[in-house]
Amino acid sequence: MSEHQPLSSPLPGSANGITLSVLDLAPVVEGSNPAQAFRNTLDLAQHAEAWGYHRYWLAEHHNMPGIASSATSLVISHVAAGTSRIRVGSGGIMLPNHAPLVIAEQFGTLESLYPGRIDLGLGRAPGSDHLTARALRRGLGGSSGQDFPELLSELRGYFNPADNPHPHGVRAVPGEGLSVPIWLLGSSGFSAQLAAQLGLPFAFASHFAPDYLLPALDLYRSSFRPSAELEKPYAMVGVNIIVADTDEEAKKLSTSQQLQFLNLVRGRTGLLQPPVESMEPYWAPHEKEAVYRQLSYSIAGNPDTVTQRLKQIIEETQADELIVTSHIYDHQARLHSYQLLAEIGKQL
Repeated sequence: MSEHQPLSSPLPGSANGITLSVLDLAPVVEGSNPAQAFRNTLDLAQHAEAWGYHRYWLAEHHNMPGIASSATSLVISHVAAGTSRIRVGSGGIMLPNHAPLVIAEQFGTLESLYPGRIDLGLGRAPGSDHLTARALRRGLGGSSGQDFPELLSELRGYFNPADNPHPHGVRAVPGEGLSVPIWLLGSSGFSAQLAAQLGLPFAFASHFAPDYLLPALDLYRSSFRPSAELEKPYAMVGVNIIVADTDEEAKKLSTSQQLQFLNLVRGRTGLLQPPVESMEPYWAPHEKEAVYRQLSYSIAGNPDTVTQRLKQIIEETQADELIVTSHIYDHQARLHSYQLLAEIGKQL
């Protein structure tokens, strides 16, 4: 158990409205740079805290010019230092990219600096292309993610050596004895089943890979085994949401997100682009279909439009919490979107 008393509960209890959290990729927009992205990230986190969001997560990606959160633990510290109550964590750390001891030490350090506020969300994907994954994992045996359960067991052992002692007396300092909530993240049944077996909270990446969402949630809930960490299943669902004063404005803002996903469909990366009047000149019919499929758990509209679709998603998924990402080019428009969404969340 942690030596610290948490400042906010890792898993919120029943309250008015759906629990909302923020997933931030620290976007680098066209005409800007990572330094400005980090300033925008902290500004959004401070506003999110004031508006009542429960947690603020940052994602590990590499070799992507439009995403600045590659050194995820450092950006978590940047956000936690500039806020006081909101939980801050990773959505996620791609564990096969790292030695588990390093992650235990990093998050042990974060928990020691910001007690009771740190989450450790873990994924098994590379968060990058294969060449970048190879560069990251040099000396780690070329892990493909299949050894994720073993890596996870080792990592958990550093926090709780009594449950899983390590050979040769290797210890994580800081880290040992601290209670850092661990989440499993995924877009398939693999992590859903593992989270269920271990009794851990589970987050599904439906904001970019929605196809297996409902089967994964069903697998997680039906296979769940209570643990010391969690008595019953707790599922968080990722959603892309853009709220503006009018449907027309929101749909225009959403073209930046569509351009970003179009690049991914084409195997490209780049900076987040400004919105355009229409996407039709930019994509072929099969590309449009692919982007729409990836963004099926996305909402863009005025508060009424967003409210109605959110009600459908909550009913469909029975999510305990929604974590929201908003790929919006203009920072003030992004702030406005999250502010409007916070008000919506209180009514759901």
